[in-house]
Amino acid sequence: MATEFKLKDLKSIDLKNGEKQEAEVDGIEGGKVILVKLDNEVHALNANCTHYGAPLMKGVVTGDGRLTCPWHGACFSVKTGDVEDAPALDPLHKFDVISKDGGVYIKGQEKHVKDGRRFLSIKAKSSGNEKVVIVGRGSGALGAMESLRAGGFQGSITTIAQEPYQPIDRTKLSKALLTDLQKVAWRSPEFYKEGDIDMVTDTVTSVDFDGKTVKTQSGKEYPYTKLILASGGQPKYLPLEGLKGDLENVFLLRQLSDTQSIMNAAGSEGGKKIVVIGSSFIGMEVANCLASQKHDVSCIGMENTPLEHVMGTEVGKICKALLEKNGVKFYLGASVDKGTASSGNKIGKVHLKDGTALDADLVVEGVGIRPSTDYLKDSKSIKLNDKDGSIMVDETFAAQGLKDVWAIGDIATYPYHGPGSNGQPVRIEHWNVAQNMGRSVAQTINKPGSKPKPFIPVFWSAMGSQLRYCGNTATSGYDDVLIHGTTDVSEGKQSWVAYYTKGEEVVAVASMMKDPYMTQSAELMRRGKMPKKSEIQKGVDVCQISIPAATKI
Repeated sequence: MATEFKLKDLKSIDLKNGEKQEAEVDGIEGGKVILVKLDNEVHALNANCTHYGAPLMKGVVTGDGRLTCPWHGACFSVKTGDVEDAPALDPLHKFDVISKDGGVYIKGQEKHVKDGRRFLSIKAKSSGNEKVVIVGRGSGALGAMESLRAGGFQGSITTIAQEPYQPIDRTKLSKALLTDLQKVAWRSPEFYKEGDIDMVTDTVTSVDFDGKTVKTQSGKEYPYTKLILASGGQPKYLPLEGLKGDLENVFLLRQLSDTQSIMNAAGSEGGKKIVVIGSSFIGMEVANCLASQKHDVSCIGMENTPLEHVMGTEVGKICKALLEKNGVKFYLGASVDKGTASSGNKIGKVHLKDGTALDADLVVEGVGIRPSTDYLKDSKSIKLNDKDGSIMVDETFAAQGLKDVWAIGDIATYPYHGPGSNGQPVRIEHWNVAQNMGRSVAQTINKPGSKPKPFIPVFWSAMGSQLRYCGNTATSGYDDVLIHGTTDVSEGKQSWVAYYTKGEEVVAVASMMKDPYMTQSAELMRRGKMPKKSEIQKGVDVCQISIPAATKI
């Protein structure tokens, strides 16, 4: 039953359109709401993002009523509390706002204030002839299945994947090396049972696109009317002696079973000699996590600076300094020669081509992934990209030349319309990108003919300090990086924003300890309103630019 609750120490609301204010709810311990004024109306919602709990007061409000999280780009509708963009799954509660008796009140249920979220309900009982089959159970599949049911889809939904569990927060595997399913699973198995979503543990071996059937290793066939290919990426071993899976205690990282194996070998006492091969995001996150557990960690990279290819030299140096502060030792500009055993068939050393030999109780390889599309290679109906085996899709993520078939996530190469690009094809391995693709496909299925909602890729990483990133440099590249702020990590003072530019265009933005610059930049990019390089050089502050309603991409 709805009740009126007074907002503490608030006598009136003095907000302009686009402004927001956080308020405590009197009589409810820890209860908070955020007030947002939009189109001359004040709206009250739960105060924290339902993804990782970021304070939405530090987020961004746009002219079209988007309230965007300052940490990871999750977005909510100010008017309804509904989720607009990943990675949040649960919406916010919306409360009525009442001014009376010299105070401000909200009207709603105490439980809804305490919960801090409106738990998404996908309860359904499949009916009708529509059959959606989803190959995979990662971020893209998660976005698709939940958005289908939340959007009213009544047909059957079947997901087929090798992992024997419900969707998990894969980002926590490399960042925290968690091993407990309950700590990484987004939902309980019962949640999906209530949504009548069938989760099949099997390996897809082929797809008959003419007969609209998915075939699996166990010999079963799954007919579909709509097919979503979301099989993700396959991590790669180095094709080198001792490091290609031929010695024990050499690990890849993709699934929960991988972190369980890594932590079982590393133990909980610290002190193991661990070699991480790869100085991009997965390698850096794993190295940082293991070093924080008091292991002796060495990180090998071919680049002269970690993350150099993606983030540039200066940002790479910052991340390197943060990990070195945590105890990680780097061997950069290095080429790996082989791995050798110490006793039995277990890894004992990693050898570099310059003659360096690193002792290793275990090795973790983070040297990239390839699109997991082997089950499609013999099909004549679908064309795979000759370069990487990915699937070419259009703006709606529909597979080229096929009806009612979509490809999303790590396996999809799609036309990117963000700054610095003009629909050039790109494949982006980001958690947010995959989930937003899944949400978009669900919208297309639920509302045929509807246009997909545009989004700017958002990424985050644990580097001793939280790194945030939006945009894309893969299509246009970049020719300069402008860094504003302090990059000194010696006393934890790093607080900066990096603008990646191609000519006058800002094509990507990275930040540390500078929320909500990344989120603000992503919203400006969606609208084609990101300031030019010369304007930023002259001192234009991105966070002081008003965000209009109309979007460009």
